[in-house]
Amino acid sequence: MQVGSSLIRFVRGKSGSTQEKIEEEMGIKIMIPSSKKEEFVVIEGNSVDSVTKASEKIQSIIDEAIKSPSLDYSHFVSLPLAIHPELVEKLINFQNSILGSSESCLDEVEDSDTNEDNTDNEVEDQQTVKAPDVAVELKVEDQSEQIKVNINIPLVSYAPKASKTAAPSDLGIDKSIFIKPKTFHLTVLMLKLWNKERVDAASEVLKGISSKVMDALDNKPVLIRLKGLDCMRGSLAKARVLYAPVEEIGDDGRLLRACQVITDAFTEAGLVLEKDAKQKLKLHATVMNARHRKRNKRKKKSDSFDAREILKQYGSKEWGVYHIREAHLSQRFAFDETGYYHCCASIPFPEHMQLD
Repeated sequence: MQVGSSLIRFVRGKSGSTQEKIEEEMGIKIMIPSSKKEEFVVIEGNSVDSVTKASEKIQSIIDEAIKSPSLDYSHFVSLPLAIHPELVEKLINFQNSILGSSESCLDEVEDSDTNEDNTDNEVEDQQTVKAPDVAVELKVEDQSEQIKVNINIPLVSYAPKASKTAAPSDLGIDKSIFIKPKTFHLTVLMLKLWNKERVDAASEVLKGISSKVMDALDNKPVLIRLKGLDCMRGSLAKARVLYAPVEEIGDDGRLLRACQVITDAFTEAGLVLEKDAKQKLKLHATVMNARHRKRNKRKKKSDSFDAREILKQYGSKEWGVYHIREAHLSQRFAFDETGYYHCCASIPFPEHMQLD
């Protein structure tokens, strides 16, 4: 039975519990391949009926796994932006401006935190200012007498402590949540292609609609402008995704029409989850995503970061105008020599500008 290498773990279950349960209930034996590249499981039994019921049970497990968040997206249709070296350079500078100077002194910041309770350092910052004598009238129990005494009371003023600039780590910001500049892209459609058969089918779908996409684009090049930054989820103080908004030059909707042609074709081929097919596309170029954060054994993984200062500095930044040259069927977690996602298939977009 063809399962798909990424789905075999669901058939096996935790510590083999699911596999054992099916074997006991159906009176069969499931043989799971040792190689991660193999996409088949073998079901053996004493009757056709028992093997058939076991295969139906496994299929239902697979169907549930596909719909659940437990199975991550494996591929997506992308519009590469990392093909523009000047944009890659801007992204590198953007990251360095936030992490560069601070990242090199993170250890120093952590060391200073260990001296938080050391009052000796605070005393050095205090400034004592002498004041003139102050006349104080002291009353005694005997109301017939009053005593005036001059007492020298030094007035002490404390210099305000210098405000401590928050380190990126204090704001939930580290290098792992930045999108790698060489993978910068726009996402058209997310896909779960769990075996080679579905990857091949998706590749053929994309290649087969090349002319329809060209028609949707009126056979004219597409230019987009990236400007500013915005927050996708959560508040700025607890941001999850930070992205650059996308504006199509000319604003005639050709790019969105072409993206809809792609989505419709993949949906008709049965390659798109129902919930994804219903979603309205919002083209955006993600620059930071807390979901990508690498786990730190000493600290709990945070699903947000403080983006307020970043928005103050880059909220209206002009990233530039760029030509969309192609659409890719991209494989997640795999990369080609350029550093961009592995390309399973691609179609070109109109290349030449028509000058008036």
